[in-house]
Amino acid sequence: MRKFKYTLLLLAVVGLALVARGYWNATRDPIVRTATINIADWPENVPPVKVLLISDIHMTAPDLPPERMSRLIDDFNALSPDLVLIAGDFYSGKRFATRRYSAAEIVAPLKRFKARYGVVTVLGNHDIWHDEAGFKRELRKAGLTLLENQAVQRGPLVVGGVGDEFTNNDDVPKTLTAMQALPGAPIILTHSPDIVPKLSSGVAAVFAGHTHCGQANLPWSGASINSSSRYGMRFQCGDLTDKGQRVFVTAGLGTSVIWLRYGAPPDAWLVTIGR
Repeated sequence: MRKFKYTLLLLAVVGLALVARGYWNATRDPIVRTATINIADWPENVPPVKVLLISDIHMTAPDLPPERMSRLIDDFNALSPDLVLIAGDFYSGKRFATRRYSAAEIVAPLKRFKARYGVVTVLGNHDIWHDEAGFKRELRKAGLTLLENQAVQRGPLVVGGVGDEFTNNDDVPKTLTAMQALPGAPIILTHSPDIVPKLSSGVAAVFAGHTHCGQANLPWSGASINSSSRYGMRFQCGDLTDKGQRVFVTAGLGTSVIWLRYGAPPDAWLVTIGR
């Protein structure tokens, strides 16, 4: 009986340690990953553009309240990005949250971003499920550019914002048509990377999130908390080249389902685009 009690105690200690480690992983400062895209016909005498990609904020307490998001944005501003891209999923309905926030509370810290070409966003599946109208209203009120299968010129770049594919709000042909009407190097921002096989023509890069890079990649089971791509691991994570198309998929800042991460730390991408 005593041996059984010791075994239970040991298992409890190990379980608590695993949870504590997962929470630490989820709340650590995001890794800022860097990459470069060379554009052959980049305009002469135009400096490169630094593009910051973040995604999947999933703002809730205890892991990512507005106060922590404000601090992270101050750190991102120190990188001097020229353009900020946010690939959706501002809201989170994760289990065991100690507090959830309204669209207005979630968007408020995003006003702190400083970038000469501003902030361009799209919505994610959680935003659409929870309060689509509220997020559209608050993002635009805050001065952020929200794209829904539309395009906008930002300096030497043309940004196409494709609607969320996971909720069937994407229209790739419409977005590409809007992009072709504007001068500049074409890039696409979207929530789910699953739009990539739908592209009829290549762009300089596709910027996406949604997958959380698995969030909790468990080596003993081969499973992960977030494996929401219909293409499996094809677009799971990182700086990818898929049939010649450059794709960046961030692990995101927040968490889904539960506030734990294993083997997939939060990250952001700082991509320099130019000659």
